[in-house]
Amino acid sequence: MYIYDSVQKIKREFIPLEKDKVSLYVCGPTVYDDAHLGHAKSALVFDLLVRVLSANGYDVTYARNITDIDDKIIKKAKEQNKDIKEITDFYTSSFHKEMAQLGVAKPDIEPKATENLEAMIELIQTLIDKGHAYPTSEGDVYFDTHSDSEYLSLSKRVQDEDDKQERVESSSLKKNQTDFALWKSVKEEYNGLPVSSDKDGFKPSSVIYDSPFGKGRPGWHLECSAMIEKHLAKQNSEFAIDIHGGGADLLFPHHENEAAQTRCGTNHALANYWMHNGFVNINNQKMSKSLGNSFFLKDALKEYDGEVLRFYLLSTHYRSNFNFTKEDLATSKKRLDKIYRLKKRLFGMTCSNDTTHFMDELLKALSDDMNVSSALALVDEMISKANETLDSADKHKQLKKDTLANLAYIETILGFGVKNPFEYFQFGIDADTKTKIDDLIVQRDEAKKEKNFEASDKLRDEILAFGVSIMDTPQGTFWEKSNI
Repeated sequence: MYIYDSVQKIKREFIPLEKDKVSLYVCGPTVYDDAHLGHAKSALVFDLLVRVLSANGYDVTYARNITDIDDKIIKKAKEQNKDIKEITDFYTSSFHKEMAQLGVAKPDIEPKATENLEAMIELIQTLIDKGHAYPTSEGDVYFDTHSDSEYLSLSKRVQDEDDKQERVESSSLKKNQTDFALWKSVKEEYNGLPVSSDKDGFKPSSVIYDSPFGKGRPGWHLECSAMIEKHLAKQNSEFAIDIHGGGADLLFPHHENEAAQTRCGTNHALANYWMHNGFVNINNQKMSKSLGNSFFLKDALKEYDGEVLRFYLLSTHYRSNFNFTKEDLATSKKRLDKIYRLKKRLFGMTCSNDTTHFMDELLKALSDDMNVSSALALVDEMISKANETLDSADKHKQLKKDTLANLAYIETILGFGVKNPFEYFQFGIDADTKTKIDDLIVQRDEAKKEKNFEASDKLRDEILAFGVSIMDTPQGTFWEKSNI
């Protein structure tokens, strides 16, 4: 298996730190708002990576964090006059639900910042003791970037004293303007309110934590280093973990700072391989809230089946920037439809247990830095040949079994074609209408059992009036939208 290392900028053969085992950490969402298509792209990329690693026989331990301590969360809580935890719980739950709709499996470990404060405080103290961090007279603690001779070795940037890399205003007490916060002090009054105040439902005390450095909260970059060290790190290894991933926008300053913290605070480097997925653009514009084109995932899921979005967002190479357009999405859906039409054609038949040539070739393509273009070309070719052969007069018993096995493998490694093929083609019909159709089908089945064909035909006409077609199979009666 080969992976493009975005730090070394070469494709490298993947060799795990421990035989047959892989440790993977990916930066997760800051839960102050709804997930957007950028979050979806990153989650899907690393979901695919886990599937490909697993298909290659590796035992993968996958961690993706939840940032639930952040200035943006505080701002949202103040705007809505809500408790911090109410905000973070709501958006964490929404994120999980939307990821499930995309077919993204839950990580093995999902640490939250609020649950790992002890590990963060311990790392800060270690960095202070080793001379890589310093407290200020105001109670903040900063990482001294000039103390690390390898700082910027990840992003290959030229250090600029004017670089601003914090989420809050820079402090005049920093030794160097490039230094970043490990601990942000909060005084006994927070924005003019006593810490114990509960004015208008907002509880500032819920964002203030005790530490040896004073009351405050950890810096954003710190949490991932501390969580990796606590949950995944191999202590006697050159690297803490095998693979660290995230969006391309995280390379600097976030991943650069993580790497510096771990390098200076522990006996190893952070990761052996670094992987970064490209940006998501909307109609050739970079997605950003300032441009007003942040396409929330929840809105996309109202218009499109989650699996259609999965197929579309994974249809280009993960390192490439992705340009989202509704026209391209519609074209992509037609490609996914072909998988389901073949699956419907073979519905109810027996699947082979053998490994096919197609499976070997598909895994080979995906093992080459997740070459999804080659993988989908193989899928298209398999579908085309299967349909062409099935159109001939022969029974093709073995072909049908092998094709079903191929479709099952596509489900496992790519996450495409996981639904009942008839239900897939029901998307866009509201829940009440679905219930009415299902009730009519039950009535029609009863009429057929009673050989009341007049009632059966009438019920069939009522079903078809909803703009659907029906198919009677040995496994039962199924329906789908017509003209799709």
